[in-house]
Amino acid sequence: MKTFKHSLILILLSLCCITGVQAQTKVIAHRGFWKTEGSAQNSITALQKAAEADVYGSEFDVQLTSDGVVVVNHDDAIHGIVIGNTPYEKLKNITISNGEKLPTLEDYLKAGKKLDVQLILEIKPHKTKEIEDQAVETIVRMVKKYKLTKKVEYISFSLNICEQLAKLTPKSEIAYLNGDISPKELKSKGINGIDYHFNVLYKHPEWIEEAHNAKMKVNTWTVDNDKDMQRLIDMKVDYLTTDEPLKAKKLTNK
Repeated sequence: MKTFKHSLILILLSLCCITGVQAQTKVIAHRGFWKTEGSAQNSITALQKAAEADVYGSEFDVQLTSDGVVVVNHDDAIHGIVIGNTPYEKLKNITISNGEKLPTLEDYLKAGKKLDVQLILEIKPHKTKEIEDQAVETIVRMVKKYKLTKKVEYISFSLNICEQLAKLTPKSEIAYLNGDISPKELKSKGINGIDYHFNVLYKHPEWIEEAHNAKMKVNTWTVDNDKDMQRLIDMKVDYLTTDEPLKAKKLTNK
């Protein structure tokens, strides 16, 4: 009997430790770790620097060219050229601020496969549902091609994109960004995470518990202020997306 009780206590202690690890807020570098020498937003270097900083994930944004190539860029235009209206051939030699050529998603996946960091892939809204559906299909197919389904997590401001992801890669982590839908409603659509601006979570703190009760993850963006970081850590968000990953790491590791 004593042996049984002793074993039970050890099991309970182990479970407590595991729960504690799972509950710790993790850090995601917004557009990679770009606030460092030689880096730039959404560059391959920013991805590599995020991995070197030992954060959980590196977020990046993708757009679809007119001929169906997925490129990594936040805005829908670069150097005044609208990406969605332009074939990749006319974009491939464009350089970003640190001198790198405009990366493609394929470039990013190849680089990310070698690194110990999650790839937080934001699919930007596109002009029509048809183009969004094409983008999702192209992206998911490429992620599967490189066998990175477990390493890539998806986010989007487009509800349609999130719904299409839920259909094509239902076991993936998928989070909606817009902040206008409750976790329960998203869960019913097959979307398993929320990624809301911190002001939305301040207005609806109950959504954090609601999401966790539904076994959904909670991310928040873009949190650069120490006080906001600590407040959100205390609110038990799962992830902080930030332009200040080193600062966030110090707070989450306390």
